Amino acid sequence: MGTRVLLLIGTRKGAFILQSNAARQDWSLRGPLCDTWPINHVIADPASGRIHAAGGNEWFGPAVWTSPDLGESWTHSSVGLAYPAGDTPIKTVWSLAAAHGVLHAGVEPAGLFRSEDGGEGWSHVAGLRDHPSRPEWQPGGGGLILHGLLPHPADPDQYWVAISTGGVFHTEDGGVTWAPRNRGTRQDYAPEDQRYPEHGQCVHCLVMAPGQPDLLYQQNHCGMYRSEDGGRSWTSIEAGLPSSFGFPAATHPRDPDTLFLLPLNGDQAGRYVPDARCAVWRTRDGGRTWQDLREGLPQQDAYFGVLRQAMAVDTLDKAGVYFGTSGGELFASADEGETWRCIARHLPVISSVETLVLDG
Repeated sequence: MGTRVLLLIGTRKGAFILQSNAARQDWSLRGPLCDTWPINHVIADPASGRIHAAGGNEWFGPAVWTSPDLGESWTHSSVGLAYPAGDTPIKTVWSLAAAHGVLHAGVEPAGLFRSEDGGEGWSHVAGLRDHPSRPEWQPGGGGLILHGLLPHPADPDQYWVAISTGGVFHTEDGGVTWAPRNRGTRQDYAPEDQRYPEHGQCVHCLVMAPGQPDLLYQQNHCGMYRSEDGGRSWTSIEAGLPSSFGFPAATHPRDPDTLFLLPLNGDQAGRYVPDARCAVWRTRDGGRTWQDLREGLPQQDAYFGVLRQAMAVDTLDKAGVYFGTSGGELFASADEGETWRCIARHLPVISSVETLVLDG
């Protein structure tokens, strides 16, 4: 059968799957899946072969959908996806991560759950909401959401989470205790003497460099940052970018110094691509310099945004890069961003994009 590349797409009206071969030129589309529920994030668990989709809203409640056969059939479960009696009800599941035989789910309002049976049942990781800063977390424009989940690739007790607007937190003991990891990230909207708090920053996207789990990149509401010590300190790398504001970022699958992101024009200026001309920005040196990649992307009247989980890379050589827009378009590059083409149109608002590469 050869190499297959699958794009796992979450949208406001269900999940979709696009499939191609290693050339990544011709794509077939399946969907909408998951009974057209609002789906925030779709991932593949390479260890189990399952696809999981995070979804829900105020009508359906929270649930995680699971497919054992690459999207042909689905079940969903919300068993255990609830806070203790008297706490705020969970509205939806925002993010998923699979590692070390455990599936983690980030929810709204911000909290963390884990499943050891492939998503059939869930347990609350109470240590995060027990953190002393919890009463001070405030909802961002998209709500009080846990949208970022980064498991350590070798240590199952370590992982990082990103909360809007609580900040980045890290655990070394499987979620029993948590430490904020926000030093150096600023709050432009706070009084001058309060712009670098220990927690409360509006982190938009958190990604890990390949092979270097302590090398993290963060797109914040207020700047673009790099950390070489697992988030204990952050350094601004936004010089050379057209904006300090944006949502998605994606790391190269093999090069820790190569990063892709898509800035927007600002939180008060419409939240679309700067000058309505689309570009993906790439660094090859860890954020010291940036290059705008535009060939094949719309260069006028492009008033769309790209959400925080709607950019991804595949693992081929050369790496493919993908992003989905608020207008339902899916753009793809098979040459690490040098050239682009639109491979799907007229989808619902795209919430997330992830990749799965299958050989044989």
